[in-house]
Amino acid sequence: MQNPLVFRSRRSPVYARGGMAAASQPLAVAAGVEMLSRGGSAADAAVAVAAALSVTEPGSTGLGGDAFVLYYAAKERKVYALNGSGRAPAALTLERVQREGLGGGLPADHAYTVTVPGACAAWCDLSARFGRLGLGAALAPAVRLAEEGFPVGPLTARLWEAGVGKLLHRSLNGLELTVEGRAPRPGEIFRNPGMARALRAAAEGGAAAFYQGAAGEAICAAVRQAGGCLSMGDLAAHTSTWEEPIHSDYRGVRVWECGPNGQGLTALLALNILRGYEMGRLPALGAQRLHLTAEALRLAFADARHFIADPAFAPIPLKALLSEDYAAQRRREIDPRRANPQIRRGQPLPGGRDTVYFCTADAEGNACSMVNSIYWNFGSGIVPQGWGFCLQNRGHNFSLEAGHANVLAPGKRPYHTIIAAMLTAPESGQLVGAMGVMGGFMQPQGHVQVLSALLDDGLDPQSALDRLRFCLEWPGGEERLTLEEGIPAGTARALAARGHAVHTARGDERTLFGRGQLILQDEQGELWGGSEPRSDGGAAGPI
Repeated sequence: MQNPLVFRSRRSPVYARGGMAAASQPLAVAAGVEMLSRGGSAADAAVAVAAALSVTEPGSTGLGGDAFVLYYAAKERKVYALNGSGRAPAALTLERVQREGLGGGLPADHAYTVTVPGACAAWCDLSARFGRLGLGAALAPAVRLAEEGFPVGPLTARLWEAGVGKLLHRSLNGLELTVEGRAPRPGEIFRNPGMARALRAAAEGGAAAFYQGAAGEAICAAVRQAGGCLSMGDLAAHTSTWEEPIHSDYRGVRVWECGPNGQGLTALLALNILRGYEMGRLPALGAQRLHLTAEALRLAFADARHFIADPAFAPIPLKALLSEDYAAQRRREIDPRRANPQIRRGQPLPGGRDTVYFCTADAEGNACSMVNSIYWNFGSGIVPQGWGFCLQNRGHNFSLEAGHANVLAPGKRPYHTIIAAMLTAPESGQLVGAMGVMGGFMQPQGHVQVLSALLDDGLDPQSALDRLRFCLEWPGGEERLTLEEGIPAGTARALAARGHAVHTARGDERTLFGRGQLILQDEQGELWGGSEPRSDGGAAGPI
């Protein structure tokens, strides 16, 4: 490996009038801006960005993964939610897993963790409902990148190298995503003709061509060869679902999230608790503010771990959970002087953080907040032969505890970590912005911390993303509070004195804190955006 990463951000927020795209890879941003320049909507730009990221960051996202979308329709002043997550195979039962001696937990790269990849259907559905240019136009930049090749970004190259060393070198067909068995180097041109073929099929024939055509057959063949049970019937039965988003108000802004099976509920629960404190009066990186935020998130994760599941299988009391009475009840469980890990009912599963989040906005005031992921770095590592993408390992998030709301079941969606957020004015419904922070169970923590920087402290979009972060994590089942290098040593000592198991993340480990993107709209309708300093990307608008 190269020398550890050093993050030093001195970016200004980006201003634009005719639309904007923000993503973790500049070529993907360019794809989105190309759509906006051609008169496309925020949906056209988002699909273009999603597809381009699938080519340029194959360890994080792709056609083998899932997607969640929040879309703000300006004419209606309404937020729509699209759940593009896939379901477990019809033949995969808890009894089957137990019979094969896996009842204690599925290995993260086992073929049983492969759920139906929902991203392609989500792209098609988003384009059909809110796009103007057509799916073929939106996928065209990604096809060019895959066919002609692209220079690999520095951070992407590091993650790629880690993925080859840990997974791709031994996974089924994993070497297809290497250069003669190694990861591409920073700046090296990588071509992916298999991915180009898959994207062309989707562009020409839509979701049916992907799920019921040659790509679908290759997906099922690879999963079966690796020991799984995904079938063509599972792929043919897949559908995205348009659902009602959930929301809560914080400091005069309505925060929207996708509902379960995603974990956006976690962020809203924590914000509801923190609403009862004057956070803006506390030093931003001081011990008291970080302590209260961590305690609120611990409580939120406890409830999320207990309740979040596929609502088609397990009803979730969302109204009660998001009520002010419940927030006050949970707030009373926080000791302002002492960490209290005993208050949690459960804990989030240890998980990957290799995901992409991006957002777009167009000249008419529409906005799209979208996250696309194959979960862990290169997901399951299983590559359908000749098609140039990995299959996700989302099924790793199922519980194997009989009776649990999130227990594995045929045709069920798992607890999902990927979330996107949208911001509006509570009374008028006017767009305030689109934002998100990717990164496994860091995502709701990133949402809360970035929103606090925006709304408690009035920071601009770039400064809010630049701010140092913390992450509650559970390596080996033991909780610790990991602080990003640069948070004052006095804060770390004070948090330790309060009973937190403090750890400081340096160098490459700082990728733990996620990669966020943010576009805000001011009262005059002008856009200003920021992009994660811990990634290779940026924000830009059309000329």
